[in-house]
Amino acid sequence: MPTVLGLEGSANKVGAGVVRDGRVLSNRRATYVTPPGHGFAPGPVSRHHREKLLGLVEAALGDAGLRPADIDGIAFTKGAERRPHSDP
Repeated sequence: MPTVLGLEGSANKVGAGVVRDGRVLSNRRATYVTPPGHGFAPGPVSRHHREKLLGLVEAALGDAGLRPADIDGIAFTKGAERRPHSDP
């Protein structure tokens, strides 16, 4: 069975995990947290995810005892399309 690296970043969490033969070998996550009462602005969330993703992938591969060459495929979430805000 293939070994798949999964990536998720559609909301305030960003994650990387590895699955083989239907078994989760690793699952690493990092959460972007705002002060109470504040929402999640796309810019800061995107920066958080960019800063964390590579480290999460490296950790997920390490947890699974794998190297990048051992990955057969990549699966990822595709969040909602972001468009610039405009005033009505």
